[in-house]
This record gives sequence, C-alpha cells and structure tokens, in this order.
Amino acid sequence: MTTQEHEAVTELLARSHRLGADPRNTNYAGGNTSAKGTATDPVTGGEVELMWVKGSGGDLGTLRPAGLAALRLDRLRALREVYPGVAREDEMVAAFDYCLHGKGGAAPSIDTAMHGLVAAPHVDHLHPDSGIALACAADGEALTKECFGEQVVWVPWRRPGFQLGLDIAAVQRAHPQAIGCVLGGHGITAWGATSEECERNSLRIIRTAEEFLQRRGRAEPFGPVREGYAALPAAERRERAAALAPVVRAIASADRPQVGHFTDTDEVLDFLARAEHPRLARLGTSCPDHFLRTKVRPLVLDLPAGAPLEQAVARLKELHEEYREEYRAYYERHADEASPPMRGADPAIVLVPGIGMFSFGKDKQTARVAGEFYVNAINVMRGAEAVSSYAPIQESEKFRIEYWELEEAKLRRMPAPKPLATRVALVTGAGSGIGRATAARLAAEGACVVVADLNAEAAEEVAAELGGSDRAVAVTVDVTSEEQIREAFRAAVLAFGGVDLVVNNAGISVSKPLLETTVRDWDLQHDIMARGSFLVSREAARVMIEQGLGGDIVYISSKNGVFAGPNNIAYGATKADQAHQVRLLAAELGEHGIRVNGVNPDGVVRGSGIFAGGWGAKRAAVYGVPEEKLGEFYAQRTLLKREVLPEHVANAVFALTGGNLSHTTGLHIPVDAGVAAAFLR
Repeated sequence: MTTQEHEAVTELLARSHRLGADPRNTNYAGGNTSAKGTATDPVTGGEVELMWVKGSGGDLGTLRPAGLAALRLDRLRALREVYPGVAREDEMVAAFDYCLHGKGGAAPSIDTAMHGLVAAPHVDHLHPDSGIALACAADGEALTKECFGEQVVWVPWRRPGFQLGLDIAAVQRAHPQAIGCVLGGHGITAWGATSEECERNSLRIIRTAEEFLQRRGRAEPFGPVREGYAALPAAERRERAAALAPVVRAIASADRPQVGHFTDTDEVLDFLARAEHPRLARLGTSCPDHFLRTKVRPLVLDLPAGAPLEQAVARLKELHEEYREEYRAYYERHADEASPPMRGADPAIVLVPGIGMFSFGKDKQTARVAGEFYVNAINVMRGAEAVSSYAPIQESEKFRIEYWELEEAKLRRMPAPKPLATRVALVTGAGSGIGRATAARLAAEGACVVVADLNAEAAEEVAAELGGSDRAVAVTVDVTSEEQIREAFRAAVLAFGGVDLVVNNAGISVSKPLLETTVRDWDLQHDIMARGSFLVSREAARVMIEQGLGGDIVYISSKNGVFAGPNNIAYGATKADQAHQVRLLAAELGEHGIRVNGVNPDGVVRGSGIFAGGWGAKRAAVYGVPEEKLGEFYAQRTLLKREVLPEHVANAVFALTGGNLSHTTGLHIPVDAGVAAAFLR
C-alpha cells in the first residue's frame, strides 16, 4: 500500500485541508499535522509503525501526499536515547533523515519530534490568532488555566525542536485528561485517538479561546483613536498609497530588490488609528512564523494621515536610516561567530497611519503572506491586550529564531532566483500578439506582470493564464489617455510596489496610400503609438526615478521605422517617431540607471491583433498574395527565409532586460529574419 492509498493519510490530508482553509485556525504555511498507523515493511513483509507528518514548507490548506514525510516510529522514538541535550538539539533534525520510510516525500521539519514523541495517533500543531493571544499575554499561564481548566495545559516558551517535543510528551503523560496545550509565545498543540477527535479538539481549543477573549476582553484594547490618525476616505487613501509606494519600495529594497504588496483592511487601519499602536509595533511580533516573515519589528511612520506628501516622504527616509541603524545594533547585540551573516537591514513591513500597510518579499506571494502574517500579529496583540498585556518573547530568542542555522540551511536549499525575479513589468497591448507573448516570457523568467490592454476581457484572460494575482494583474488602458495611463501605473504600484520594466507595444496600423490617408488616420496612428509611447514612458520614468532602482523601457518599434515602403505613410512615420524616442530617452534617463532600447520586428502575422484587424488583408493586397499566405510571403523575402512569430520578439525583449546586456542602452534589435533594406546604419 502506497502513502497515497493509506487510510490514515487520506484522513490526515482531509483534516489538514479543512483546518488550513480557515485563517482563524492557522496562518499560511503555519503549523503541521500528523497521523500514525501501520503499514507493511517491503523488506521483511512484517508490520511497521509509521508516522506521516507535514514536512518542511508547504501549507495545510493545499497539502498533498508529496508534502508529507513518512517516518518509522521505532527509529524516531529511539532518538530519545541518543539525544545530546538542548545545546545540541539542532543535530536531531539531520537524524530524522535516518528515520524515513521509503523514497520521496518532504524533508522532515523541526516539529517532527513533537508529533512523534506525543503518544497519540493524531496530532495537530497550529498557529491560531486566539491561541497565540493567550500564549503572548503577560499572564498567559493563568489565563490558559482560567479559559480551559485542566483540559489544556500551559507549556512555557521553548524554541521549536526536540526538547519541545519531549516537553509536550511529558505534559500529555502527566495530564491524561488534557486534549492539548498552549505553547508560550508560539501556538497550540492538540491530539486525539482518531483524526476526527484530534480535529474536534483543535477546533475546541481555538473557538474556546476566541470566545474567552471576546467575553473577557475590554472594548478598546488598542486605546482611543488618535486625532488625525483615522483612516482617510478610500479613494484618497488609495491615491496616497500609490504616491508613496515607489518611495516605500526604495526603502525596502536598499539592500536587495523586493516586490511589494499593499493592504488597507479594517484591522490594519484601526490598529494604526489607535493610541497604543507605536508601543505595540515596537514590541514586534512573537510567534516564530510571524517574525520570520515580518522581521523583528516594522517601520512605522509617526505622522498623521493628513501630513503633506513631501513631509511624509522625507520622514520615511529619516525613519529608514534609524531603522537600519537599530537593526544593525540588534544583530550585533546577539550575533556570535557561528551566526549567519546579516541578511539585510531594511524593513519587511512599513505601516502608514490612515493609509495602510506595505509588505515586501522576494516575490509577490512572499510579500502578500508577510502582510497576512502582520495582520495575524495585530489580531494577537488585540487579544492579548484585551485580557492582559502583550508580552512577546525576548529579543534574544527572536534573534535565535531569525538567524537559526536550520532556517539558514532552508534558505540555502531554495532554487536560484530566475533572471527577472523581483522585477515588475508593465506591457501595453498585452492582450494579444507580441504583447501577449512578451508578457508570458517575462512572467516565465520571474517577473510580476501588469497586463495592460484596451480590451479588458483579453487582458484578464492573459493575466489568468500567467498565474493570477500573485504573478499578474490586468489593467484596462487606452494609451491615448493620460489619466488612464496614470491609473494603470497606480494599479501597478499598489499591486506589486512599483514598476521596473515597461514594454511599449500597444498599437494599430493604418495602411493606405498618401492620397487616401486622412488627417484622422494620421492623428489616430500617432496618438496611439507615438503619443501613447511618450505618455507611458513619461509615467514609467516618474515611478522608476522615485524608486531609485534603475529600470528598463523597451519600445516595440518596427523595421518600417527604417525601411521606406509604399502605402504606409502613417504607420511608418509613427514607427520612426518611436525609434527616435528610444535614442532621446536613452540619452536623458541614463543618469537614473534607466535603460531604453527597442526591438524592430517585421512580418509578425500569426497571433497578431493588428493583422487580424484588417491590416493583414490590406498588406496582402499591396503585395498581391492571399491573406492566409502573408506570413509565408514575408518569410520568403527575408535572408533567413523564416517566419517571425510573437515569441521571437518576446525573446528579444528578454535579451535586452534579462541581465546579460546590462550596459546597453539606445539599441534597436532587428527581429525580422533578415531584411537587408532595414539594416541599421
């Protein structure tokens, strides 16, 4: 019987999914569950006791069989006899590998001992806000007793590891009536004889704690609203957040580039409006899962919501310098010769009263989850302050977790980042053709992508194909509208923190002889492509300069910007305009580290929105070939005799932005399979 087929595993996965689906039960990727059972040893043919437990990483709500570690219980429990003590308990994690049963599965986590040493067939370890509120209250032990009586036992703070597993196992033996325990500064653990009983006990602890905090708690645990610190109206709040986002991202990215996420939920805004938020924020988070993602404490702007924007920006920069100095001092207070190097002194969470919270990480999901964890921390503070006072674990213990060698080893095991990781790209005309292919290539190389198109449905479709809101968002934009372009960039910075890479691809084509080309034709062609590219580049430059992280602007120009062909005055002239914009902006923006380059395609017929919209038929008529043969016709007139596809243009965009041409600006790359008349001179 395989792991996937075992009844205990089926029950474990179902229980994990139910528990993980409700954020009241545990945070994203937080906690772990286990089940014990017997299986046939494939070597001896005899029965062997096994434990299946959620492995390192992963999330309960989406747990799959491959995310479980399967261990032999006899070997795991035999480790008690060779345990070298607390000072060397980290060595036990490597020993878990020698307890594994079979091939595959996840690496055992630090919490494996907790599950294996507790003498119950099913165990849940969770991080519910209500449980952590009791765990982080100044008199948490007495409150736990008051809340649960003898059914739930208090376990003082101990760093996760083998000794904590021994402690919990001892608690279970000494309190046979107990259904679980509250772990000081950490979370809860529950157990049961069946999967159903274990889940019921977990939920009983969580819901009982919630009801206790609600019943016993005072009305305003964060104090009264401070004058001037209440939330701004929604529209004003979002506009202010968008104005601040590039500056805040620069703050979070001083050591290494980061992707951002913005949150303005009621929990965040209420916390920041209240008198006690500066004191509580400075105390930092407590649960290990929290501060591993949010850092030891956030950066908090100490100005009212209505402060002038320039004042807020200046103060954020001052606070950033103070934050970096304090973080270095924190590291130096606790680091020793065995500590990993400092990973960076920038904040992961930036709180702005009246506006909301900016959170940061190596990708959008990490940034979003960091924000979710800080909301968890706010809920914990609220619960603890409602019945007592918030008392997180000591700073030295936080450092031990943050710079734990086991965490460092986990970071070293992570795959190398993709070339465009942490970069945010905005592609115009991304709903079809070259723009669609470019958006897909940039996303595949690690970028977060803003899919901008006049066709809202097409933009949404592409964004969904790229992986949804953690990878891509759709914006509807007419590039002839200054306001719509500004709104597109506002959406981009609120979604991902900023913009690093812009591709000017939106366009149409009017193919007529000179005498048939109307002023309206001329103006429409130039409004969309020449004027539109100018407007998009201007807004991109504003954001990039504020970020101070450099950037890339790429124009999808055309061989027609160089080559003079018949019946093409409006299109050819505007492409020449775009081509010279590349040179002009490269000369102007270089001092800000912004590189401006272009790509000159030709004959991109398949998948092209322009060709499908009538341009193909007109060009086919000019050349005297059937429209369905136009791609072949273009290919045969090239030196390489190859048809150019949207993906080939996307490849050129990546070549310009992927890092290997970091010292190149003002360049046009032909992607036309070789059109000698369009060679650049």
